[in-house]
Parts: sequence; structure tokens; C-alpha cells
Amino acid sequence: MAAVAFGTTASAAEPGVDVMVLGAYHFGNPGLDTNNIKVDSVLTPDKQAQLDAVAKALLVFKPTRVMVEMQSTAPDLATTAYAQFKTADLKSDANEITQIGFRIANLAGLKTVEGIDEQSGPGEPDYYPYDKLQDAAAKFGQNNLIDATNEPIKKWLSQFEKDQKTRTVAELLIRVNTDPIYVDMSSYYSWLLVGDNDSQAGADLNAAWYLRNAKIFSKLMHVARPGDRVLVVYGAGHGYWLKHFATSVPGYRYVDPVPYLQRVTGTR
Repeated sequence: MAAVAFGTTASAAEPGVDVMVLGAYHFGNPGLDTNNIKVDSVLTPDKQAQLDAVAKALLVFKPTRVMVEMQSTAPDLATTAYAQFKTADLKSDANEITQIGFRIANLAGLKTVEGIDEQSGPGEPDYYPYDKLQDAAAKFGQNNLIDATNEPIKKWLSQFEKDQKTRTVAELLIRVNTDPIYVDMSSYYSWLLVGDNDSQAGADLNAAWYLRNAKIFSKLMHVARPGDRVLVVYGAGHGYWLKHFATSVPGYRYVDPVPYLQRVTGTR
């Protein structure tokens, strides 16, 4: 007997859930990350054509659900933003949720897009206590541990900003879904040293970040059904853990978006 989602068992023949996790850079420049990219407008005709090509390539996955980095209080996690979506919004709303998530859902003929994001509410933990990490690093003379991580990232982001002039959206998406800066946890894990034996700020941050992503994937599990093909469009910083859960949770299978994107660039 093979374990499937929802804590039940079923025959090995019962379909699981395929999950494609597409890490995205933030098109709308919200400036909410520790290190931010200044993204060129994706509302130009050229970028819109590139995004159409990305959407058509990912449609080959045949998603039955699209889930995005947005909160929803609906029982089925449906987003009101997608219920109100019109294709004309693609000309004015730069957010990657609209430009990729809603665009693909609309092309796929989906009636809903689920918002599976998790943010701290009253009485809940801070899922990214970076301020406490900085305070602990200053207290224990460990600022070098944070600088050693941030400096290479800043250089990488600076090059990314320059490359927007010559690289397509598909090429840039491939980069954020394959580069170690986004797809491994080395920067987070280097912060495990921040603090001391009693005040373990680096360990606390790692645990809190894991918790947020675990809750995000838990929401996915509550609405996905066996046989679903789920496209998850999320900030690339979440990619490591969301891929981990899609790969490791019984009844779920991870699908790599990169080969689909490579069809656009002709590099497959």
C-alpha cells in the first residue's frame, strides 16, 4: 500500500499529486526581501511577448491548479484577485502573481487560483526574525557571518539587474531556479552560528523559515486532490523548502520547471 496525501492510504494505482514549483523574482519591486532586485518593467510589449512564451511553455505541464504567494481566508483558499482578473490587467499589474500565475490559470481555463501564503498574525511567530539575527550578531561580534553571506548575494543581484537588458524572462527564470543562491540553504545555514549556546538567533531564524514554508505546503495539501497537477508560483527564496516538501511528502511528486522553460530558450 502506498501512502498518499491527507494521511490516508490507497492502492499504488491511485494517482498522486504532481507539483511544479516555479521560483520567481519579484516583478513589481516590492522591496520586501533582505536583498532586493531592481526589476525592469515587464509591461513593455517585448516583455509581454516573453511572458506569453513562458506561459505557453508551462502550459505543457497541463496544470489543474495554480497556487500563488497570496493569502486567502476562503475555505477553498480561492483568491478574490483572480476572480476579478481580466486580461487587460496584464498591461497594468506588474506583479509576478498576475503576470505568470493568473496568466497561466486564465489560459488553462481554471476558475480559481488558490492563495497559499502564510504570514505572521497575532500570537504567531515571526517567520523571518532577521532583526533579531542582526542584534545577536552585533552583540556577539559576529557581523562578519552576515556580511559574508550578503556581499556575494548583492554582487549576484547587481549582475542580474544588468543582464535584464540582454536576457529574456525565460532565461532569468531559469537562473533563479538553478543558481545556488536560490536553490540551496547555504546562506541560511551559515547563520546557524549566530548567537551563543543560550541565544541561538541563527537557529531560531532557520526554524521559523522552515515553519512558514511547511505551513505553505500544508495549505497546498489541504486543497490538492489525487491526480492534480499543481503549478506553484512563488518567490524564489521559498524554492528550496517547497521543492523539498514536493519531493519528500508521500503521495507528491516534484516536477522541475526548468526543462519547460528551456523549450523557450532553445537550450534543452
